[in-house]
Amino acid sequence: MTDYRTTIDHADVQDECLATIRLQNAFINRVYGWMCAGLALTGALAWLLAADQRLIQAIASNQLLFFGICLAELLLVLGLTAAINRISAVAATVGFLAYAALNSVLFSMIFLLYTGESIAATFFATSLTFGAASLYGYLTKRDLSTVGRFVFMALCGFLIGTLINLFWANSTLYWILTYCGIFIFAGLTAYDTQKIRAMALAASRIDGETSRKIAIMGALALYLDFINLFLLLLRLFGRRR
Repeated sequence: MTDYRTTIDHADVQDECLATIRLQNAFINRVYGWMCAGLALTGALAWLLAADQRLIQAIASNQLLFFGICLAELLLVLGLTAAINRISAVAATVGFLAYAALNSVLFSMIFLLYTGESIAATFFATSLTFGAASLYGYLTKRDLSTVGRFVFMALCGFLIGTLINLFWANSTLYWILTYCGIFIFAGLTAYDTQKIRAMALAASRIDGETSRKIAIMGALALYLDFINLFLLLLRLFGRRR
């Protein structure tokens, strides 16, 4: 005789598993959706700003303003990261979009330095590289924690080297940093993607407000990986005007 209680319990477990999978997929879609929204906002505003060459040249020639924008971006990211547990999901979203909008001011300058065709080609190359690294991070069974620690240390060395080369202006170091940076941010993309996959598992067991905030932070991490990968590849493939 069929045990209907067992059948009902099994159906309940299946429904619960399906609901969990839907929540995980919704979380991942939210992360990549916000990342793409940030990239689209940066690109669109940068293109509009680049139409006014006098404005962009004025910003580029004013070192105080230029470094002020860079500092504001850094403080915004650090502030958003530090305050994420105390602010609302709406505030986190606004902070992320504000960063993407502010970043467009600096990105508008590449339209004056490089041809539109090379920018488009580099964006395509970046999308393929980012996509491959992100797919690997999502599908691999290997724990990338060790890779994450290694690329983080390498990132610190990359940032120090970049800062030094701002004053030294050594072409050999410039190209070493470029190639190393590409591998660093490809590795970070894979590592961050695996972290986001783990976050998706946790997101199905926490409240919606916290889940939305975590999704924004995941989007910010991937946004930064993509942007930096694009800038480094632009050094290789970009054709100057």
